[in-house]
Amino acid sequence: MKCILSSFLIIAISMSFSACATKKSQQQQYAGVDGDFINSTPLPERQEGTNFFGGNVQRGHYPPIYFRFDNFTIGAGELEKVRALAADLRGSSSTVIIAGFTDSRGTEEYNRALGERRANAVRESLIRFGLNGNRLQTVSFGMEKPADPGNGEAACSKNRRAEIGVTK
Repeated sequence: MKCILSSFLIIAISMSFSACATKKSQQQQYAGVDGDFINSTPLPERQEGTNFFGGNVQRGHYPPIYFRFDNFTIGAGELEKVRALAADLRGSSSTVIIAGFTDSRGTEEYNRALGERRANAVRESLIRFGLNGNRLQTVSFGMEKPADPGNGEAACSKNRRAEIGVTK
């Protein structure tokens, strides 16, 4: 009887330890769900009929903002372009679409995400320079629609960019 009771006690203790380990791994699996937050200005609702390549969007009026390889930080020289863009757009009420692009290195998914981070970096800078975030939309084309279809470094550097479109 003592042997059965001891065996039962040992099994119960070992099961409780394994239950704790399972519970801990479940907590780690879902860690961050309650703590996730957006650390940038939320995007406005998409305007019906606005398409970066649509006829109602003026493109090419502002120079592209270029980025270094595998990076979405706006360099000092490019930041001056963003500052001038903000100053020019301050008096306008048009919606601005910021399109992010990448070169062809990397997967389609990675480049789509990097293009979005580039567009958001420009958007956040425009907001810091005084534009209303409700007027600024972003889109990412990743490695689609290259400015230069070549494969060399010169072509790749032209493709790592954000372009500005303004609704007419």
